[in-house]
Amino acid sequence: MNTDPTTTDIAVLDHDAHGIPAADYAEILQDRLPDHTVRLARTAEERRRYLAEATVVAGKWLSADELDAAENLRLFACNSAGVDHLPLEALADRGIAVTNASGVHGPNIAEHVLGWVLTFARRLDEGMRRQERREWRRFKSFTELAGSTVTVVGLGSIGEAVVERFGGFDVETIGVRHTPEKDSPTDEVVGYDGLQEALVRTDVLVVSCPLTETTEGLIGEAELDALPTDAIVVNVARGGVIDTPALVSALRSNVIHGAALDVTDPEPLPSDHDLWGFENVLLTPHVSGHTPKYWERRADILVENVERAVETGAYDDLRNRVA
Repeated sequence: MNTDPTTTDIAVLDHDAHGIPAADYAEILQDRLPDHTVRLARTAEERRRYLAEATVVAGKWLSADELDAAENLRLFACNSAGVDHLPLEALADRGIAVTNASGVHGPNIAEHVLGWVLTFARRLDEGMRRQERREWRRFKSFTELAGSTVTVVGLGSIGEAVVERFGGFDVETIGVRHTPEKDSPTDEVVGYDGLQEALVRTDVLVVSCPLTETTEGLIGEAELDALPTDAIVVNVARGGVIDTPALVSALRSNVIHGAALDVTDPEPLPSDHDLWGFENVLLTPHVSGHTPKYWERRADILVENVERAVETGAYDDLRNRVA
């Protein structure tokens, strides 16, 4: 901790998150860490100065050149779950710890998923269409969730939060992950080699895995064909995990009941893309990650780690450490 009020302990780089300014983050951190000097880098000059002074830096991006200037840096708290864009080797060579934002988005994305699934089950979208037309005419619901099977591909913090939210709906859950031998919150867990067999039994497919060489195009024609014709596909992962032409073809041919997509491939989705034309496709423009509590949850992680470093004198055993 620095006692000189002109010296920066924690530098918050001016990266907003889902439209929420980083100034909010800096304010929360200063309130919760009153013995530390927290500064927000609003300009390029402030960024250079604070990077040179701070022992802790919070932001999304850090270049190799900036790292060279960060003489006192001990911890880079990345504001995203992924850290592959960072100079990880150089950070490791300097002995600088790196943490990520894993877990921050779980509650809100899980609620986004549940909202979509309930919309399909109760046909709430049809209700809204009739409301717009001021049409008081009854319609039938599609299904009940009770007794259905929900398969979640990817059991990271988001996937686990999705499974937890479905816990009160009397559904069976299947998890798909690289390491099925690990503990799982689902009733059943399989590896990626068991995906096809799981899809045959799936009423709701939720895709929440990272986009990697393994998962790119994971849900293609064969996988969509394996689903029952009344299945719903939900994607809150990355657009590239689902083969878009195969999905369009499946929707046109009534191979599946419908799809709900917060991410698409391509993205942004062009205004003339076929996906806009389906009444049984629900689209949101990559906003499921938004929550007004984002910076509070980021602060929970960083405050815990700063307090641990003060107590131990080291930046080891940190929450969400990835490097």
